Amino acid sequence: MKKKSSHFDKFTKKKSNAAIKEQFKQEKRKFKKEREEYFEKKRSQKFELRGQNESAKPGTTSPVSHLRPLTSDQMPLNKFIAHAGVCARREAAEMVKKGLVKVNNELVTEPGHKVSAKDDIRVNGKKVFLAKNLVYILLNKPKDYITTTDDPQNRKTVLDIIGRATNERVYPVGRLDRNTSGVLLFTNDGELAQKLTHPSNEIKKVYHVTLNKPLEKKDFDHILKGITLDDGPASVDVLAYADLKDKTQIGVEIHSGRNRIVRRIFEHLGYDVKNLDRVIFAGLTKKNVERGKWRFLTEKEVRDLKHFGKGK
Repeated sequence: MKKKSSHFDKFTKKKSNAAIKEQFKQEKRKFKKEREEYFEKKRSQKFELRGQNESAKPGTTSPVSHLRPLTSDQMPLNKFIAHAGVCARREAAEMVKKGLVKVNNELVTEPGHKVSAKDDIRVNGKKVFLAKNLVYILLNKPKDYITTTDDPQNRKTVLDIIGRATNERVYPVGRLDRNTSGVLLFTNDGELAQKLTHPSNEIKKVYHVTLNKPLEKKDFDHILKGITLDDGPASVDVLAYADLKDKTQIGVEIHSGRNRIVRRIFEHLGYDVKNLDRVIFAGLTKKNVERGKWRFLTEKEVRDLKHFGKGK
């Protein structure tokens, strides 16, 4: 039976099929957004709870960090400064000894002095706080950049490359000299930085060395046996020709963290190092990271670093 028309029909807007479909799409998008917000809130709550009970696990696709709530528990002053993201723990100890740190407006020169988050701690006059978001960044360092957070001569520093990566104050773990390229790690995790730079953990590094002339067999054997430099004996863990057809290309695995140690080993035997590239540091590689580029570490990489140590 045909529906009778009404005098008001002409005032009624009839929806076309296209309008109905569009409305359905909008409602679907709205539902999807609300669902994502709900689960994101759930993940955040779970993330924060894990951060309070233990060290929260880092994310995978965004800056790998975890929430670490401020605590009233006491810790050594140099450890506090490291966890505040100022520098590594050993460097923090030196800053304390040099009289650059005040606690509650009193100068403290003992790195082991116990402090807590309730204390007013200032480094060079600037108040510092425990870092809440831990960040881990891998840079494929190019040549001609200084591995430091600041340079009085206004030369290019590695922070000029990663400066916009995070709002957290991060610093390089260990050093690569100006003319050395390759894997360089940045973090504000002072505890991890201390672990990766402490000699007792024997953190492995692998370098690709390019010499000005082929490495002779006698010198190859000499390096493997160990040589004596001005500051003591120096040895490598593994030495190999990277290319048997080109013996100027050498692969070196070493765990020593002494300054310019790889260059000095070859220079001691009369070779000039034309190029030095660190290809592995503590299990991290520069794979898929172009020279001068950086990326955040994955959750697995951070987890592996925290368990990386002697003999691994």
